[in-house]
Amino acid sequence: MDYFIELFFSGLTRGAIYALIALGYTMVYGIIGLINFAHGEIYMIGAFTAFIIATVLSILGFPAIAIFVLAGFAAVIWSASYGYTIEKIAYKPLRHAPRLSPLISAIGMSIFLQNYVLLAQTSDFLPFPGLIKDFQFMEPIAHIVGSTDLVILVTTTVVMILLTCLIKYTRIGKAMRATSQDRMMARLVGINVNRIISVTFVIGSALAAIGGLLIASHIGQINFYIGFIAGIKAFTAAVLGGIGSIPGAVLGSVVLGLTESFATGYVSSDYEDVFAFSLLVLILIFKPSGLLGKADTQKV
Repeated sequence: MDYFIELFFSGLTRGAIYALIALGYTMVYGIIGLINFAHGEIYMIGAFTAFIIATVLSILGFPAIAIFVLAGFAAVIWSASYGYTIEKIAYKPLRHAPRLSPLISAIGMSIFLQNYVLLAQTSDFLPFPGLIKDFQFMEPIAHIVGSTDLVILVTTTVVMILLTCLIKYTRIGKAMRATSQDRMMARLVGINVNRIISVTFVIGSALAAIGGLLIASHIGQINFYIGFIAGIKAFTAAVLGGIGSIPGAVLGSVVLGLTESFATGYVSSDYEDVFAFSLLVLILIFKPSGLLGKADTQKV
């Protein structure tokens, strides 16, 4: 029973990280109908930014909790600036181009960022400092749920609640929903659509940076390629839940995380990706719009 619970919480932890990244995919797609394949690299840049800041602050003798907060803040700001810049350079000029053009631009930006970090840093795995210390009250269940798991789950839950409140109850959230439904009509009622699109990229990039910090602290190492793998998995989760649906992105991430965890625990870690993508294929066959997605209706 303990092993089942351990796998369950491990799956939730994976799902929480996937959700932070998948939200960026689904928000951008919901606003402009674009799959931002460079989003995984934003996650990677967030992890590297946190690594650099954490290393410097550790040398200066800062306490672990201060390092964690400051490294996270720096990662969010830096990644958000990357998201904003990418939208202006790689996507905005192609907003009215054929749909294939921004897709190719996104893939090109992903490859560029990978190689940029490879040249600026290293191709080796770098040890990420352990910023999350073990909590004493969790010692009786430490063999089942670790302190990093708890921090990841709590942080992700808080972020999801704040994001939901932002979208549902704030002025900019209403503008985002209006832009998602009809960009032309949103312009006619006075919404600055360009600014809303930029804000969407910034928010999505900030969420990815939080995920980068959390998973780097959890695993204890990073390299330039982690964004590609995590990005593909998060994109899978977004499609699984229903691309364009924020609750769907969260649900799809949790389902994918649990599937991978139980497949690894009860079958073999060699088949982790097989089970994940097989689940995606099955969902797309029987419910092409995803678990919570809405099927598109075309008028004849």
